[in-house]
Amino acid sequence: MPPAPDAWTLSSQGFNPAEEGQRETLYTLANGYWGTRGSQPGSTSDGVHCPGTYFAGVYNRRTTILGTTPMESEHMVNAPDWTYLGIARQGQEVFAPSSPLLREHAQSLDLRRGILAIDDHYADDGGRTTVVSSHRFQSQSDPHLAAMKTTVVAGNWDGSITIVSAINTSVTNGNAADDSMLDERHFLPPAAAQIGEDTVAVDVQTNQSGLTIALAARTRILDPAGAPVPHTSSFVNSGGLFGHEITVVLAAGEAITIEKTVSATTSRDHAISTPRLDATARLALAPGFDALLNRHVAAWAALWARFAVELPEASPAALAMNVNTFHVLASVPNSIELDAGVPARGLHGEGYRGHIFWDELFVYPMLTLRRPELTRQLLMYRYRRLDQARAAASAAGFSGAMYPWQSGSSGRDETPAQLFNTLDGSWMPDHSHLQVHVGLAVAYSVWQYYQVTADRGFLARYGAQMLVEVARFFAGIATHDAAADRFDISGVMGPDEFHDAYPGSPGLGIRNNSYTNVLASWVLARAAEAMEILGGLDVHERPAPWAPPPAELQEWDHISRRLRLHFHADGIISQFDGYEALAEFNWDAYRSKYGNVGRLDLILQAEGDSTNHYQISKQADVLMLFYLFSAEELRAIFERLGYALPAELVQRTVSYFLARTSHGSTLSRVAHSWVLARSDREQSWSLFSQALECDLSDTQGGTTREGVHLGAMAGTVDMAIRCYGGVETRQGELLIHPLLPTELPRVAFQLSYRGQPIDVELTHHLAVLRLRPGTMAPIRVHVEGIRKTLHPGDVLKVALRQRP
Repeated sequence: MPPAPDAWTLSSQGFNPAEEGQRETLYTLANGYWGTRGSQPGSTSDGVHCPGTYFAGVYNRRTTILGTTPMESEHMVNAPDWTYLGIARQGQEVFAPSSPLLREHAQSLDLRRGILAIDDHYADDGGRTTVVSSHRFQSQSDPHLAAMKTTVVAGNWDGSITIVSAINTSVTNGNAADDSMLDERHFLPPAAAQIGEDTVAVDVQTNQSGLTIALAARTRILDPAGAPVPHTSSFVNSGGLFGHEITVVLAAGEAITIEKTVSATTSRDHAISTPRLDATARLALAPGFDALLNRHVAAWAALWARFAVELPEASPAALAMNVNTFHVLASVPNSIELDAGVPARGLHGEGYRGHIFWDELFVYPMLTLRRPELTRQLLMYRYRRLDQARAAASAAGFSGAMYPWQSGSSGRDETPAQLFNTLDGSWMPDHSHLQVHVGLAVAYSVWQYYQVTADRGFLARYGAQMLVEVARFFAGIATHDAAADRFDISGVMGPDEFHDAYPGSPGLGIRNNSYTNVLASWVLARAAEAMEILGGLDVHERPAPWAPPPAELQEWDHISRRLRLHFHADGIISQFDGYEALAEFNWDAYRSKYGNVGRLDLILQAEGDSTNHYQISKQADVLMLFYLFSAEELRAIFERLGYALPAELVQRTVSYFLARTSHGSTLSRVAHSWVLARSDREQSWSLFSQALECDLSDTQGGTTREGVHLGAMAGTVDMAIRCYGGVETRQGELLIHPLLPTELPRVAFQLSYRGQPIDVELTHHLAVLRLRPGTMAPIRVHVEGIRKTLHPGDVLKVALRQRP
């Protein structure tokens, strides 16, 4: 992307069909309830444009026959396009970027205010000029509303223009290349009605899940002063378009404004009669564009006051930091209660079918330390699907809860059995359902939320149950080697994703993945600690029916101390049992042949080979341990397991796996950058910079058009705070031990710890904490070796020791 005029504006000039998919994703507007891709108003899906509107939690399943095999898949559905607006001069084609009449095209996203602007200049062969400019937003103050204002200026001609303002229901899912062979039709025939002179309402219903989406759209034609402009209008019901065809007569130099305001409701919403009644009632109460915009801008200002990470204005990272923060906040319901998780690709596209993965592990910290209630709401998505996870564990022959690798509407495992290889056009087996470590990520996030908030009510009612049931599952899948008094976990996949089995045994999983076993040990201990905190009682102070009895707690303690880890002959922590025996990989040859080798699983499969044969990783696996835990915490876990973790072993392990990682996941550079932050700051900053730009630069080779990579976006924002800023929460204490890279001389941000807002400013030489005035309880802080108890209104300044 070209440089922006400032750190708060993402902009592009000119129309480039090859970049349009990426731009539509990056210019997406959303508010956590629904999101709309930044496509040109009036465009349709044609291989260049891909308009998309997505509602959080609205999924539908379809079955496609692939050869002779039926494949059921669940997708976040592409809803009717509310932005459809076709404008044409009498006797000419519709104004659009693909038109030969286009002379100038510019787009800009105001990150601070959440407004997308598109400016187009047209001229015909006779020199007659027309300017079409639009501004639109997805309301942060009322998440059911969106609005678009389009201005048309007749430069030097007199005549009429025709405007088609409609809701386009002829939409399908078609944004994800991997799903191009699947049935992408998710709706029954629509129902529509004209309501008054300027309003239309449309209902669509998903054809499997039975969910209704209602959209009501109001179109007004105004002059620059906001007064109505005379026009003719007729109802449009053609080709899936429902709306109005409007004709307006213009004089040379005259301008008109088209205000389109839309309200949306789904059958998943609370306190409604029907979606259409609710949508039309909301629209009837909605004010004009400018008043709605003022409310929206104020809501974004409140969000930025909490979430902005201030970097030096001249820092090349400042724009990317704001872009990433913007899209994470746009994907999270900030002002509405929803039963929805965080799709790995946001509300920005159809990548990964809109499913929820372990990526939330990278998203929660950014939210928990600023507005923990947002994390609480998202964790409730997992709690509400706890019974489904219990059922999955039971079906597999175990107790406890087995959370799925890919989750959608119900918490059923939505992981596809086959993966489409875009390199050779074949379908390959997908055994990702073996990544049961997602349950460990859920448990980890529950505990981190509790550490920041001390929310005992959440722990008693919801959190402890999730901790206990995940612990119960991993205790159940661990098998005891009585001779060595060690426990083994087999038949799983780690975060690496390149190893689903040993050579010659596809799909059977691997033994003793270090990440899984270490996290399992930690979760078993934390589940027991949670029960100790609660005294074995539930939120009603009664014995919890799910509480582990003393004998089970004793068994958990035993397992948590005796899970087996494997080490290479030179002491390096092995990714799993047998990793060292795999063949080394010829990285140079494959980089020379393919350039981007991030997806070696696809490359090798297309060659008739497999990543299972080699010492290669898609992303951090063992090294994720150093991302999740401080050196002190990880050393304590290893010692609990009966293993030493000397500092020199850490460095050798990091170097070993970094050299064998393809970074085929955007999360990989986040984790590796974190791990290197205190040992190799130069390389850490390089990886951080690459991760920061993953979607701005589309580093994964064209995947950004299918949605942002939300985990990487949130992870880079979090890095500025918890990694480079050195922020930790442990044992009732807020710890800050900063180590800013040379390239980052200053960073400032706000935290919320135990309900206390704190303004933090860090430089290479000074840490300043300013507690906001209020009535919150005192908090304990530990900054650069200095421990203090601080009260609301206190200011703490600590000089930082010279860094190496």
